[in-house]
Formats: sequence, structure tokens, C-alpha cells
Amino acid sequence: MTAVSQTSDVLLEERGRAGIISLNRPQALNALTLGMIDAIAAALNRWEHDPRIAHVIVRQGASRAFCAGGDIRTLAAQITAQKWQEVDAFYRREYHLNRRIKRYPKPYIALIDGIVMGGGVGISIHGRYRVGSEKLAFAMPEVGIGLFPDVGGTYFLPRMPGRLGLYLALTGERIALADALYAGVLTHHVPGTEFPALIDALAAGDDSGAILDAFCQKAGTAPLEDRMAELSRLLSGNSLPELMAHLRALAAAGEADAQKLADLLSVRSPTSLALAFRQVKEGAHLDFEACMQIEYRIVNRIVRGHDFTEGVRAVIIDKDNAPRWEPSTIAAIDWQRIEEHFAPLLRRELDFA
Repeated sequence: MTAVSQTSDVLLEERGRAGIISLNRPQALNALTLGMIDAIAAALNRWEHDPRIAHVIVRQGASRAFCAGGDIRTLAAQITAQKWQEVDAFYRREYHLNRRIKRYPKPYIALIDGIVMGGGVGISIHGRYRVGSEKLAFAMPEVGIGLFPDVGGTYFLPRMPGRLGLYLALTGERIALADALYAGVLTHHVPGTEFPALIDALAAGDDSGAILDAFCQKAGTAPLEDRMAELSRLLSGNSLPELMAHLRALAAAGEADAQKLADLLSVRSPTSLALAFRQVKEGAHLDFEACMQIEYRIVNRIVRGHDFTEGVRAVIIDKDNAPRWEPSTIAAIDWQRIEEHFAPLLRRELDFA
């Protein structure tokens, strides 16, 4: 075992054939800071051409979360102070890291033993292998804090079965192990108690896929698989207003599931819902880089709006869970402003050259 470098929040280690990245910010559920993003990127750069390293592992340290997302407290404070260079640096480098992981030439293996949300999804789902324990809890909950499901959500959500990606984007609902495997969030299930042995095996061998397959166990039936027809029927419509009108009609006819879903969507940011619906629809036809460029356009506009800082206040800071969205209803949305979120950025586009 050889520790090659470390910061307070990210530990880097070379162990045999494995380069190991350990997220080490348990007091914040490993929420990503810009320093953590840069440390992970530097490790990938270091190990890409190192012939001693066959695969890269990213895992959590002593935390119940793999990574609960980005450090939104800091981002919200920077936005309030109008420190736009700092906000831009975070998202630009985070999205570059997401793409780096997606295109990384060596096997990138995420070991997830707990909560994985938002930015944590971005540093796991794009890797070649995603291994979940029985404690896994996945969500893209951004619509509940006035953001949108980014870090590649525009790409991976519409590629889930049926309308499952749209459902997860609009609701922010958590899913557990079996559903995450069904959705394609995970490639393998390994019990958490076996993670240390799995890491040792990866450190000793070269064939990542064969090693993971040897440790993989069944996870049982995915509850969402049995609900796919229901979700397709509930989430009907070519636009968000059509979808909501459809749900209300079903609810008026006495369908409890439609009423429950309509009630859930009614407390999300209307702007975020509109953006999420559009991005999932559009992303189905785009490659990964184009999806990331769209997300960078959206995030540059949404952070200058009202709902994100208000969502952070209501959910994270004051914890009253009573955000005052602007606009407050889907009916009051200015659809031209929604379209503007997707327009190219003059001289500031996300460039992967």
C-alpha cells in the first residue's frame, strides 16, 4: 500500500494495479468542493499513462454517503455575493470532470455504499463500472431546490427504460439497489462487507470486468420494473402543461396514483420542472458532449435566477421546506424564458477541445 498524495477531502493511493480515490469529507456527506473536483481530475491525469495502474477506483471514506452532491451551501453563498467567476469555475470544471470520466481510457470503477445524489452521480455514473451495495440510495433531487438534474442527466436520464428517467428528473425520488441496477445506474451489486476484498482483488489483477463479475451478487426484483406501464400512462404528454393536465384529469376521475404524483410535482420549482422536462426530451437525441454543453448553458442562466438560492434557503439553511418559487405555478411560466436557458452562450460555451 502506497499513499501517493492527499488533501484533507480527497485521499489518493496506489495499491498494486489500482489507483484509489477516497472521498474524505464525511461531515458534509462528501459534498463536492472545487478542490475535490480538481484533486480527482489531477489523479486521473496522473494515472492515465502510468503503466503500473490498470484501473481507477473511487470510493467513500468513513461516511454513510458516497457523495450527496455538490457543495450547494458554498455555491448559494457565492451566488448571493455575485461571485460569478467562482460559480463558473465550479460548474465548468465539474462538467469537464464528468466528461473526463465518461471518456477515460482505463476502467473507472465507482464503489457506492450509501447515498449518491447530484454531483456524486456525476463522478460515478459515467464510469465504466458502477458497483452498489445494499445501502445504495440514488436520486437526482435538484428540482426540489430550484436547480435541474445536471452532471450529465441530460444524457443518462432519457436512456433509462421507458419514461423512468423523466419520472426521476421531475420527482427527485430516491431509488434503492435493485431499481438502480434496472435503471442502468449500476452495473454490479456487491455487498458492502465485500468491498475491501474487492479492492484487494482489483489491486492484484488486471481484468476489471472479470473480477467484478466474480464478486457480483443478485439484487432481487426491481419494483420499478413492474411500474413501467403505469409510469408511461401517468407521464403522458409532449409538454409539461400537457402532462400536468393529464394527471389532473386522471386524479379527478379518482386515480389515487395520479393525485399523489400531481401533489408531489406541485411542490417542486415550476421553472426547474420545465427545464427538466425539456432537457430529458432533447437529450435523447444528442451525444454526451452536446448534452453537457446544454447543461452549462442552463446552469449559467438558472444560477442568476431566483429559485436556486431560495430552494437552498428553504431546504438546507432554514429547513422550513416552504420555498417561495418565482413563478409559483406552472401556469405562470414564461415559456420564452425557458427557451432562453438553452440558447448558446456568447464567448462562454463549454469547450472540450
